[in-house]
Amino acid sequence: MYRSDVISEESERTAFRKAEKKYKIYYDNTKKKKIARPVDLSEVVDFKSILERYNCNGELMGGVSVLKCDFDRPIFCLESRPGFYFIPGALSVEEQCQWIRESLTSFPQPPDRTNHNAIYGPIENLFVLAKEGKVLVLEERLPDNVGSESEINAIQSDTSAPKWKFVDELGESHGRDVSKLVLASVLLRKLRWSTLGLQFDWSKRSYNVSLPHKKIPDALCQLAKRMAAPAMPYGEEFQPEAAIVNYFGLGDMLGGHLDDMEKDWSKPIVSMSLGCKAIFLLGGKSREHPPVAMFLRSGDVVLMAGEARECFHGVPRIFTDAENAEISQLESRFAGEDDLPYLNYIRTSRININIRQVF
Repeated sequence: MYRSDVISEESERTAFRKAEKKYKIYYDNTKKKKIARPVDLSEVVDFKSILERYNCNGELMGGVSVLKCDFDRPIFCLESRPGFYFIPGALSVEEQCQWIRESLTSFPQPPDRTNHNAIYGPIENLFVLAKEGKVLVLEERLPDNVGSESEINAIQSDTSAPKWKFVDELGESHGRDVSKLVLASVLLRKLRWSTLGLQFDWSKRSYNVSLPHKKIPDALCQLAKRMAAPAMPYGEEFQPEAAIVNYFGLGDMLGGHLDDMEKDWSKPIVSMSLGCKAIFLLGGKSREHPPVAMFLRSGDVVLMAGEARECFHGVPRIFTDAENAEISQLESRFAGEDDLPYLNYIRTSRININIRQVF
């Protein structure tokens, strides 16, 4: 699903890597706490501001145009990156809250897989277990030196893999070896990806239609079809067949990569942002090409099709501080007592749902 070149001494000097380092979060330690170093954001493209100016007087900044199509809001294009489309504020606040809830409760559910499968196996209802303060207990010894893709896939298919179970935090876990205990809340914070629809075999770098999976929910399919329509070849309809949900926490980043395992690159990847604001880098066909930096806010949708599918891209930074995260609308909507766990999570997190047509 992703191709990211091995970081070598040479790649460390590329234009893309320099941009990653520029925007990545670094800290200065003080006696009381870590303080994020200031970063120059003056060159970051802000499509929210571009939309406001366009709606006010029709003005656009150089290199940005508006796609002429039948859609309910402006879609912006970067003239230097054909096939790239940015739809600011495409999702309503209600839709954002809906997909945040689904991303934390439904999307990580087996048989669809997450990054936890390799070590812990399938975990049912992780979000609920975290709310209830459950603890994951190892019942059998972990294999040594687990980590390579082949080992991970072997464990996922091995019925004799280590067995874990959840117990009450202050109950059955008492007296056990703490090295074999993992809080469900910690696992929730360490959730990095979940996959929907057709599953990706990381060892073979291809989709494996034989792996158990659920269909992408109909509501998400319909939303993806609507969003993808402006970037589709004439007369064709987007067919959502696979999706990956990325979860970002404080200090997390997604290195420069290509999404190159789908059959037809004329079909767009539909990428939806939820939660804390982030910086997105869109480069060229080589890491040597200086990338364009832009803000991604909750509710923004990006489409990448055609030539844009050949461009390196990544997320070097998310903003989790109250001033820059820009999630006040979500905070006002997640106001009930039952919504508090979602609000506590999304205050310091970003979720990205990207949907693909595989064949």
